[in-house]
Amino acid sequence: MARYIFVIGGVMSGIGKGVSTASIGNILQSYGFSVTAIKIDPYLNVDAGTMNPIEHGEVFVTEDGLECDQDIGNYERFLGQAMFRHNYMTTGQVYQSVIAKERAMYYGGKCVEVVPHITGEIIDRIELAARKTKSDFVLIEIGGTVGEYQNNIFLEAGRMMKLRAPEKVMFVMVSYLPVPKMIGEMKTKPTQHAVRILNSAGIQPDIILARSDYPIDAPRKQKIAIFCNIGEDDVISAPDIHSIYEIPVNFEKDNLGKQILSKFGLTRRRSNMRDWRTLVRRIKNVKKTVRIAIAGKYFTTGKFMLSDSYISVIESVKHAAWRLGYNPDIHWIDAEEYEKKPAKIRELKKFDGIIVPGGFGSRGVEGKIKAIKLARTKHIPYLGLCYGMQLAVLEFARNVVGLKKAHTTEIDPKTPHPVIATMPEQETHMKQKEYGGSMRLGMYPCALKKETVSFRAYGEKNIFERHRHRYEVNNEYREKLEQAGLVIAGVNPQRNLVEVIELPKHPFFVGTQFHPEFKSMPLCPHPLFRGFLKAAIKRNKKR
Repeated sequence: MARYIFVIGGVMSGIGKGVSTASIGNILQSYGFSVTAIKIDPYLNVDAGTMNPIEHGEVFVTEDGLECDQDIGNYERFLGQAMFRHNYMTTGQVYQSVIAKERAMYYGGKCVEVVPHITGEIIDRIELAARKTKSDFVLIEIGGTVGEYQNNIFLEAGRMMKLRAPEKVMFVMVSYLPVPKMIGEMKTKPTQHAVRILNSAGIQPDIILARSDYPIDAPRKQKIAIFCNIGEDDVISAPDIHSIYEIPVNFEKDNLGKQILSKFGLTRRRSNMRDWRTLVRRIKNVKKTVRIAIAGKYFTTGKFMLSDSYISVIESVKHAAWRLGYNPDIHWIDAEEYEKKPAKIRELKKFDGIIVPGGFGSRGVEGKIKAIKLARTKHIPYLGLCYGMQLAVLEFARNVVGLKKAHTTEIDPKTPHPVIATMPEQETHMKQKEYGGSMRLGMYPCALKKETVSFRAYGEKNIFERHRHRYEVNNEYREKLEQAGLVIAGVNPQRNLVEVIELPKHPFFVGTQFHPEFKSMPLCPHPLFRGFLKAAIKRNKKR
């Protein structure tokens, strides 16, 4: 029988529920238990594919083609295993399913209500994940913060599961303890209030993860224990750290794993975090730096930067750089600046490598193309991901092949040279306004050409990677592109679609139609990111 651990946020959002959930799973794995995790998004969207990445963060894609929250990526990276559709749910999914069942007379003419039918659907989905994965533990992260209207129904489902099987369900609250500068003291009152709000939903937290700038001290632990009705040992220190991968190690300093096993009445096993501790030591001891520029557009929200839009790309760069003994110095480049101030593009020469990640739309496209041209002509290592690959093909078509008006039909449907275009089924989807979940999504095979940079990086011919796109390299232009020197290094064997492009006689110039960042792990960096970072480090040493 699976055990269920609900992870809930207190005080404020953005304090690390996702990495806390992933870290709990990592710790339980170290004790020899099997673990899976579920992210609940309290939005009416059916999936994350239609959510603005500036507001919601990166859209992660599972192997089976679900567009979901970025925390699913954290689960994969910390647990070292793939997540699937059953690992994610939204309010929209739940209500859509219940309404469909009602229309089909599934409920036999009963009055369909939020309780018990919506809560029942939520519980069914949680238990389905347990059955499909046959896991010892199922971690359920409920998005948002206690007290919000949107997530109340999920808290109610958790309360009902606890009532039904109290020995199988646990609640962990991740709460923030501010240290106001004018006071200089860590304050517990917001956490006390958050727990009272949770109590009003019929739930008592079993463990509190105390997020703060600093480690929590004994007096604050005592105060939380007294006013929040838990033991002092159940208050786990969660201070800011250098790297998120240090979190499981930090939690274990306060014996989080042993506390969880004890509460479930499970026999304690010997923990084995050797590989993870080695990773943390490696990260802490890195001294050398390699400079990487990421040219995108999903960075700014008002006066603030939102790096979460490209979190998997960022983590993939870190994984590869750390493995090679370097710390990545990542700089955000707003591609629109190169359209307004073309001379500013010279700043890219000071970087060791350039990445153009995925995206959609026309904003900043010409600036990205200028950046790609500089990487090509000045022999700066370049990695183009999805849109970054398509724009690299456009730049080559315009400036090497001579098709000056070459474009993607996403931006210019009437271009005389549609070098990037949609597949027929995608045109149908768009005409019928079927946007949600209709792109080319999930895992597809790719056959690599021997004697290419990509083939040497992977060390094998047949690979599988995840996709999220509507547009493809137009095969009608492949012959012209190849005659001019572009190497088609990988194709989808089922439909002969271009998957990987390269430039010969360049330190590293690779573009992928797929998203390799979705498969990189801290203990197993992705081969293409390793290859890109090796080239960037080589340039760094020369400079």
